[in-house]
Amino acid sequence: MGVLNVTPDSFSDGGRHDDRRRALAHAKRMVDEGADIIDVGGESTRPGAAPVSEAEELDRVIPVVEAITRELSVMVSVDTSTPVVMREAAKAGAGMLNDVRALGRPGALEAAAETGLPVCLMHMQGEPGTMQAEPQYGDVVAEVKAFLLERARVAEAAGMARENLLLDPGFGFGKTLDHNLALLRALPRLAAHGYPILAGLSRKSMLGLVTGREVADRLAGSLALAMLAAQGGAAVIRVHDVAETRDILKVLSAVSHEAPAKE
Repeated sequence: MGVLNVTPDSFSDGGRHDDRRRALAHAKRMVDEGADIIDVGGESTRPGAAPVSEAEELDRVIPVVEAITRELSVMVSVDTSTPVVMREAAKAGAGMLNDVRALGRPGALEAAAETGLPVCLMHMQGEPGTMQAEPQYGDVVAEVKAFLLERARVAEAAGMARENLLLDPGFGFGKTLDHNLALLRALPRLAAHGYPILAGLSRKSMLGLVTGREVADRLAGSLALAMLAAQGGAAVIRVHDVAETRDILKVLSAVSHEAPAKE
C-alpha cells in the first residue's frame, strides 16, 4: 500500500502532492514501483494535527480518487473517518476505506456499511491533536486487540462481511516506543484471529527514537520494520518507499518458500 497524502501538513510528505497533477504523477510512480493499493488521505493524522472540514477534505480527496481510478489500474483506498467522504469516495471509484478511528465518528459505521467496501479498522488512543501526550495502558497488546476485535464485531453487526475487514494496531497513534515494540512483537497473536492485518510503520517517530535519524533518513529502519511486520503476519504493508519495500518483500518471499526437491 503506497501512501499518497494530499495534505499540506502530513509528517513525511505534506504539501508535496496537494494538487491533482502532482498527486496523479506520484500515484503512477508508486504503481510502476509495484504498489497494489494507493492510500489517499486528505486529513493529516500526524501527532498534533488539527481536523479539517468535510468540505476541505472532499475538495482534496475526491478529484484525486477520480483521476487515479480513471488513469491507473490500481485499487484506491481512502484514508478517512468522515462519513460523507466515505460515500463520495465510493462513488468516485475507491475500492477500500481506511479509518484511523475505526468507524467511531457519528455516522461512519452506517456510511461504510452502505458503500459495501472493505474497511480497515485502526486503533488510536485519543485524537491526533493529543494522542502522544503521555499515552498509557495497563497491557497495550491486550487492550489494542480487544478494541479491534470489538470494532470488528460491531462492523459485522452493521452488515459488513467479515472477509471485508482488516485490522491495524495503529503504530504511533497514542503509543510510546515501548508500546509500539510490544505490538510489533505481538502481531502474530493479532493475525491469529483471522482478519488481515495492515501495518503502517514507514518513517514513523519510533524509528527516530531508535536510530536518531530524521524523517527523510529513515528508509533503512522502515525496511527493517516492514520485514518484521510481514514476518509477523501482516497482509498489507503501508509505506512511502514502494520500490525498496517491494524488493525486501520479494527477498522474504523467496527465502520463506522452499523450492521443490529435485528428483
